[in-house]
Amino acid sequence: MIITAGLVISFIVVFILAWLFIKTIGNNKWISLLISIIATPLLYFWMFYPLLNIFTSYHHQKYFNAEDWQEFPELRYEMVDQIKQQNQLIGKTKQEVEAELGEPEWFGWDETIKANSNDLWNYNLGFKPGAFNNQQECLELQFKNDTVAALKTYQLEKEFE
Repeated sequence: MIITAGLVISFIVVFILAWLFIKTIGNNKWISLLISIIATPLLYFWMFYPLLNIFTSYHHQKYFNAEDWQEFPELRYEMVDQIKQQNQLIGKTKQEVEAELGEPEWFGWDETIKANSNDLWNYNLGFKPGAFNNQQECLELQFKNDTVAALKTYQLEKEFE
């Protein structure tokens, strides 16, 4: 888990609310503080975080790990931000990308040749958590001369006939 400003601020808010509530039970400040410190992680992960995920698409970010990428494809959305921000794949060859991310799940459509191109590799990132989120995101790698030239994320379109 990457510690972000949003995570720290939300932990502080949950701690303050827990402390204010627990302080009403008794007048001993030290016991209230101790109970609040113990209760904050429990309240955060069992109450606040699930409610946050229902109404928003906020999610924890994780560091990229090639083994986790291949073993847990449903959690790729947590790692893709680091890949994009640090341009970790730019300049890597197809063999290097395949060693880290695995084989591409499908090849993208290239309008210039009117066919699927071996130079557009796509990986499904899964669904971000949230009650109102029903769209999958994908990562597309664009190769030029067998090296990654660009990458982008996009929403997977559903077409019904």
